[in-house]
Amino acid sequence: MATTAELFEEPFVADEYIERLVWRTPGGGSRGGPEAFDPKRLLEEFVNHIQELQIMDERIQRRVEKLEQQCQKEAKEFAKKVQELQKSNQVAFQHFQELDEHISYVATKVCHLGDQLEGVNTPRQRAVEAQKLMKYFNEFLDGELKSDVFKNSEKIKEAADIIQKLHLIAQELPFDRFSEVKSKIASKYHDLECQLIQEFTNAQKRGEISRMREVAAVLLHFKGYSHCVDVYIKQCQENANLRSDIFEDTAILCQRVNKQVGDIFSSPETVLAKLIQNVFEIKLQSFVKDQLEECRKSDAEQYLKNLYDLYTRTTSLSSKLMEFNLGTDKQTFLSKLIKCIFISYLENYIEVEIGYLKSRSAMILQRYYDSKNHQKRSIGTGGIQDLKERIRLRTNLPLGPSIDTHGETFLSQEVVVNLLQETKQAFERCHRLSDPSDLPRNAFRIFTVLVEFLCIEHIDYALETGLAGIPSSDSKNANLYFLDVVQQANTIFHLFDKQFNDHLMPLISSSPKLSECLQKKKDIIEQMEMKLDTGIDRTLNCMVGQMKHILTAEQKKTDFRPEDENNVLIQYTNACVKVCGYVRKQVEKIRNSMDGKNVDTVLMEFGVRFHRLIYEHLQQYSYSCMGGMLAICDVAEYRKCAKDFKIPLVLQLFDTLHALCNLLVVAPDNLKQVCSGEQLANLDKNILHSFVQLRADYRSARLARHFS
Repeated sequence: MATTAELFEEPFVADEYIERLVWRTPGGGSRGGPEAFDPKRLLEEFVNHIQELQIMDERIQRRVEKLEQQCQKEAKEFAKKVQELQKSNQVAFQHFQELDEHISYVATKVCHLGDQLEGVNTPRQRAVEAQKLMKYFNEFLDGELKSDVFKNSEKIKEAADIIQKLHLIAQELPFDRFSEVKSKIASKYHDLECQLIQEFTNAQKRGEISRMREVAAVLLHFKGYSHCVDVYIKQCQENANLRSDIFEDTAILCQRVNKQVGDIFSSPETVLAKLIQNVFEIKLQSFVKDQLEECRKSDAEQYLKNLYDLYTRTTSLSSKLMEFNLGTDKQTFLSKLIKCIFISYLENYIEVEIGYLKSRSAMILQRYYDSKNHQKRSIGTGGIQDLKERIRLRTNLPLGPSIDTHGETFLSQEVVVNLLQETKQAFERCHRLSDPSDLPRNAFRIFTVLVEFLCIEHIDYALETGLAGIPSSDSKNANLYFLDVVQQANTIFHLFDKQFNDHLMPLISSSPKLSECLQKKKDIIEQMEMKLDTGIDRTLNCMVGQMKHILTAEQKKTDFRPEDENNVLIQYTNACVKVCGYVRKQVEKIRNSMDGKNVDTVLMEFGVRFHRLIYEHLQQYSYSCMGGMLAICDVAEYRKCAKDFKIPLVLQLFDTLHALCNLLVVAPDNLKQVCSGEQLANLDKNILHSFVQLRADYRSARLARHFS
């Protein structure tokens, strides 16, 4: 195998190289079997190949040494060349510095020469200008204008420059000697000014922006420059035709003018600001006055709606105009314009708002009571009424005759929604139209009106009427509507609280009025809750009275001491059935009328009173063995009814009562064991004894000995 350097290029694997060498050697591989293998031939090939490799290594080594010598030689030549370049660069840099110094010197000389030339030329130019002005002044002095500049209309720009300078000079001359010439110059000044303004107007009508810019630049030094701006503004408004929607049209006009005013005037922000001021003070103010004055005295509702809408649209327009360059303090500028338009309306806004809100709220309430054919009775105030109220709250006695409301609660969600909607709109207008310093105070006044008409005139009146409509506890077949009042009052309270948080709180959250509003809300709710508690308490008394009446009418003494002990077919008494039916209806009604923890609180109180009634009722009878069993069945039914309350305490009370009823039937010998049972062990011995005394065999079985 020929040995070349290419065989050793990467990747080089020595084992593969040996294998290829052996395979190519005759007798060195596995070809021909073991008999064909010739180790001597293979050894000879290895020795020859090693010699070839040594020869190739020597050849490559000589080549490497030659290349290294060549590289060293080239490196020395390159280093020498770099040194020569560095020396050349230093020489060039020195020449550059010398050239720079020379250029600076020449420039200084040129500047000095220029200053000298200017010092000579400026007085000369001034002298020439003065000579020309004297020539033109002589023409005015002689009374005959001969120069072409004053006769040729195409040179009006040059004539304007001359007459403007002559006008300034004439003002310095004494009047007694030069009155006539001063008058002529002033007349020509005025004529040229009028011509320029007319030229500007014509150019604007033709839409020639470049010509308008030229004329405006000339007029800039004239007294009539402001008149030129006024003409421009007037013409812009005439082209805009501000009629269909003045707010949208004004925004479009300002946007259009803003694009071109910079191409015409040297101070575009001043011109645009003057245009906006002109539109606000003339067009917009006139429009606002027309919209508000016609309904200011005749229709307060429409007046407030229009005022809110116009003010909102004006401030929205102001926000759009903030995008334009109107000078340094455009926020203050636009705020002053808005204030000038609306100040006469905003000064007494809150008085109009409060007056309208009161009359509107009163009308909503009156319309509701009229629809019910109800003449609203006055709720008395003063010493006697306060005394009655305190007595009623402490004793729960109905003072005065009961009023039959025929099931009417005198609460209406529609009325409440209408009142809250009116107040919501009032809060929105108050937020928009009130000065920031007056906003909390105005919002509090609106809240006071809401409290007066919603909480006092409507809810409190309904509670008072509902309280007066609650019958006495001994009334028969009384209709109890106060829970309906409670249900609707709860719903209204939620709506009232939502509006307080959503619409009033953001207006007063960072002011001292916050604590005042929270306190007022707390006081009114506590007052309402006190009346609700009183009404619920009296309603529960009426419920217990109804149950007591059922028991008195339906329960017979023979129920628990039947004449035939062996022929009792009923599972529980008729009185028990009717009482349980009545209780279930009242429990459902309470659940529908209350929310949250109030349900459990009222049901617990009702359950405790229910238990007390049954306990005292059972104490009135004497029980035979079969009668005691029937009493146990009744109490079991009462206990089943008590489960509907879902109050652990009530169920526990009836469990205990059921255990007590077992004392009516237990065998005398087991009585002591039952009394010490789990449910009765913690009860007072007198209570146990009182139940045992109800047994018909109390004396005959000498049961008293168990309690001695």
